Amino acid sequence: MYTLHIANRNYSSWSLRPWVLMRELGIDFAEQLTPFDPEGRHEAFHGFSPTGKVPCLHDGSTVVWDSLAIVEYLAERHAGVWPADPAARAWARCASAEMHSGFSALRSHCSMNCGLRVRLHGLPPELRSELGRLEALWGEGLERFGGPFLAGRAFSAVDAFYAPVAFRIQTYALPLGQPAMAYARRLLELAPMRSWYESALSEPWRDPAHEAETGHVGVVLQDLRTQPAARG
Repeated sequence: MYTLHIANRNYSSWSLRPWVLMRELGIDFAEQLTPFDPEGRHEAFHGFSPTGKVPCLHDGSTVVWDSLAIVEYLAERHAGVWPADPAARAWARCASAEMHSGFSALRSHCSMNCGLRVRLHGLPPELRSELGRLEALWGEGLERFGGPFLAGRAFSAVDAFYAPVAFRIQTYALPLGQPAMAYARRLLELAPMRSWYESALSEPWRDPAHEAETGHVGVVLQDLRTQPAARG
């Protein structure tokens, strides 16, 4: 059986990608969650990941790190990871790679923090530009391949790569048009996404660095997470 190493559900957008893909496709795996160290020391991650980062997939003696590499590893062994149609598959791979290496303003201004609702101080031009690109990309996929998912009727890896964006849209109330918002809601309503979200709200851990990132870009309107117990 596969073992997928992840970090805090509240923050770890990279962990979410293979996790939601495997859950939605019914690929069996054991989950191992290691929280971020609140002191910023992540030596524990080096015990299972050569880069000291998550996600990391173990398949017997084979170790696969990086979310895109994990997806490709799974695609060699399981149907449905990428669309069967060659044109849809090529588009899905391009869109996934664009998310994997791009959208830096979206990442820096809107880090994933599932349990918060935040009013941004403003929309910098670079963030506004990336939201426009996001709308265009999603619109292209939905129109070209017929929906309801980005590359056709079935959820695939490209949807998994944009699943963390759906949480960002929810947290920061990002201004997008109706088709993009409808797609984001569709992702949030998936059973694995609801499960991830509910577990994120109940996590007892807080990571100061991630919390500071969110506080820097906006005003926290709501914290829906279960409050951690006070230390005695």
